[in-house]
Amino acid sequence: MEILLLDAANTLIHKPSLWNKLMNVLQSNGYSVDKDSLFLRHKILSEIINFPDRTSKDFYSEFNSELLLTLGIIPTEKILDEMFSACSYLPWVAFDDCHILKELKIKKAVLSNFNSTLKDLTDQLIGENIFDEIIISENENCRKPSIEFYQLAIEKLNTDPGKILYIGDSLKLDVIPAQKSGMNTLLIDRENIFPHAKNRISSFNEIIQYI
Repeated sequence: MEILLLDAANTLIHKPSLWNKLMNVLQSNGYSVDKDSLFLRHKILSEIINFPDRTSKDFYSEFNSELLLTLGIIPTEKILDEMFSACSYLPWVAFDDCHILKELKIKKAVLSNFNSTLKDLTDQLIGENIFDEIIISENENCRKPSIEFYQLAIEKLNTDPGKILYIGDSLKLDVIPAQKSGMNTLLIDRENIFPHAKNRISSFNEIIQYI
């Protein structure tokens, strides 16, 4: 492999405080929901509903309404407002296993449905000069799961897709279109959400076996 290409949100960085914030809102409204159930439903719903580059209250009202329904909770304006207030502007955090990226002797890049703040985030949370290229949907005219977005990455990286190893957390947004574009793929599944998926890793520590 010549290039390690990675997704960003929930692959490199995440918002770990989200779950307790959501559980606290639900608890205050009389619903006791455990973290595993909440995480699973949120993850599956994220496979179905595509997140925009910049989210809004309207988007989260729709998303959280669907999330509540998966829990058997009928959405109300009160709960939705409280969920949005509690979960807005939570900090991004790098996954603990991101430290291994500095040790991998391979060119690294990012391909993500994200906004223009991503480079500053990765510099701050993972390290400067870790990634040779950061390609974000907000700066381009396409986004995942469009095959054109992956073809754009191949052009920018100036290499054969068969020499790229792409890693992401979504089958729909990451693995399937990357494979269709000719890339090698790994699904990062730290929480064992997709036990039947092929070419799956649970930690970045396993990347060395594939490059």
